Amino acid sequence: MTLNGASINELERLFQDLGEAKFRALQAFRWINRHQADNFDEFSDFSKSLRERLKELPLLPKLKILGSEKDKDGTEKYLFEVPPLSERAQPRQIEAVWIVADNRRTICISSQIGCTLNCTFCATGTLPFYGNLPAWAIVDQVYAIMRHRSERPTNIVFMGMGEPFHNYQNVIKAARILHHPEGMHLGASHITISTAGVIPSIEKYIHDKEPFNLAISLNHPDPAGRLAIMDVTKKHPLDKLLKTLRQYTRERDRKITFEYVMIPDQNMDRDAVQKLIKLARSVRCKINLIPLNTTLGGMRRPSMQEADEFYQALLDAGLTVFNRGSPGRNVNAACGMLALQAGGH
Repeated sequence: MTLNGASINELERLFQDLGEAKFRALQAFRWINRHQADNFDEFSDFSKSLRERLKELPLLPKLKILGSEKDKDGTEKYLFEVPPLSERAQPRQIEAVWIVADNRRTICISSQIGCTLNCTFCATGTLPFYGNLPAWAIVDQVYAIMRHRSERPTNIVFMGMGEPFHNYQNVIKAARILHHPEGMHLGASHITISTAGVIPSIEKYIHDKEPFNLAISLNHPDPAGRLAIMDVTKKHPLDKLLKTLRQYTRERDRKITFEYVMIPDQNMDRDAVQKLIKLARSVRCKINLIPLNTTLGGMRRPSMQEADEFYQALLDAGLTVFNRGSPGRNVNAACGMLALQAGGH
């Protein structure tokens, strides 16, 4: 049990176990999540004796920023050290990204150490999987970057290392903490959770009526084509995924965001365009196009002309579509590139 990454109810039980009044929980929650306090000495409304008692307990673990790399477009990638999460574990590393776009300041955060999936176009999938991040290590990516930059994000996206819905409990807990009115109070519409399509977690997300944006890493409109590049499709077939997403849009009265990595010779031909148009018309959605950023397996990045033609075909079909580009690509911080590597192309 830690103070950071804990709900107010959990904090109430912790302080009661310490023989303290329940109201200390709300005070602690505010210090950690509203003020991003670095240590217990900043808890100025706690007595000195209580602060000293808390210092004796491992209640406020922190991520360590090992370094950062800044691209010319303003994107900055942060490398964090995660302390051992169990007695036999070792310190591990994860990455998060600060993205600048017009008046938006977005932090892209990780949910796992490595990844449980093996999408053929994603560098993160080549890393070993060392475990799920606890809620405190998810939210502290945000707070550490805020402390480093002295700047507040406008948006947070769970699109970094890992499959968020394979770490559902901690991801949802972290999102709720970031959204909580006694903490950062970031609007639910400014928090997006992305998944490759883990259907049971999406079903739970619908049942729990979570208010955050839901994004789906689609990347191919054809079941066989998607299976060839995304192994998650073996367990969670595209047809069943789409059925679940239609339920989400119907019951929650929300749009889905489809993320679509454009990969020449894989998912950009005329047949793929027509199938994507048909798919997109069958579910309330918008589409974010992302040019491929890796060269795994001999894949190549689309030319500007190829990307523009693909975008225009979807636009001409009346779809809501955006080309998000590749912010941070020069420092290996763009989509699909988080693999604990130094920047430079």
